[in-house]
Amino acid sequence: MSRNDQKYFEMLKLKIVETMKQSYPGINPSIAGWKGQEITDFQEELVRRVNANISEKWFYTHMKGTQTSLPRIDMRNFLSRFAGYANWDDFVYQNREILPAARPATSANRYFILIPLFVLVVFCVFYGLFRLFNTQEYQFCFFDADTREPVTNGKVEIRLLLEHESPVTAYCSPEGCFQLKTDKSSIRMVVSSPYYKTDTITRVLTKLGHHEVISLHPNDYALMIHFFSEMKVADWQKRRSRLEKMICEDALIYQVYHDREAAGMELLNKQEFIDKLTIPTGSLKNIEILDTRFREDKISVLKFRVKKASK
Repeated sequence: MSRNDQKYFEMLKLKIVETMKQSYPGINPSIAGWKGQEITDFQEELVRRVNANISEKWFYTHMKGTQTSLPRIDMRNFLSRFAGYANWDDFVYQNREILPAARPATSANRYFILIPLFVLVVFCVFYGLFRLFNTQEYQFCFFDADTREPVTNGKVEIRLLLEHESPVTAYCSPEGCFQLKTDKSSIRMVVSSPYYKTDTITRVLTKLGHHEVISLHPNDYALMIHFFSEMKVADWQKRRSRLEKMICEDALIYQVYHDREAAGMELLNKQEFIDKLTIPTGSLKNIEILDTRFREDKISVLKFRVKKASK
């Protein structure tokens, strides 16, 4: 029995249902669902239309389930006549366009499926190996553009700008360097540090140069404020004059507290900040700059905290 013969027999069942609906419009549209009176009605219609008899057992064996062998040819002939065909061969012939006969070159058709699948698997394997062997580790170290000394304050933040992805944030080691593993041919990153100007840097990566040195330009205003908080300067008026020129009139200045007794932050205006920083009895000593922002070459936002004195 060919697979097509079985498919033709399943089609014949559908034709039988259509014939039965002529006399019994409400009959179950699936032969597999027939039982009781529906089977009896079918037996009676077979006798009336083609003068053929089937038992209920035969019906359950060949009509309700998917069997591995077809009914005998004589049974297929009278079932075909019941559905309006001359015999089984006539039924197959008239329905050949609905279900084309199996082609002899089935193995060739299989190759058309297997070969592209094989090519796809090979491509995925080679792509995975390519990614694996092309992933390299690079080191980026940051130096002060003026002094040529490494930036070792441990406050250098790197935001990697990845294509079609959200930025990834990394931080330098205390030595002023960070490592990156990637298979990309180039990277873009935004480098920021409280005492250096924020810069967007693009690097073309090569397989030979795994160590990059990048210069950062000092944030002179932030450094000056830090030095003011540490130095003992007799000329307070001169210091105030410099601060007046450095800071916007409407600047937002935040002092961040890190101890348990006074957690949070305090907002200062320009004059309050200058007073605390310049008056000899002021409380702002050993300032650590956390963030600065500028407008027209003046500080518009300043965030700082006062480091605890070392014992």
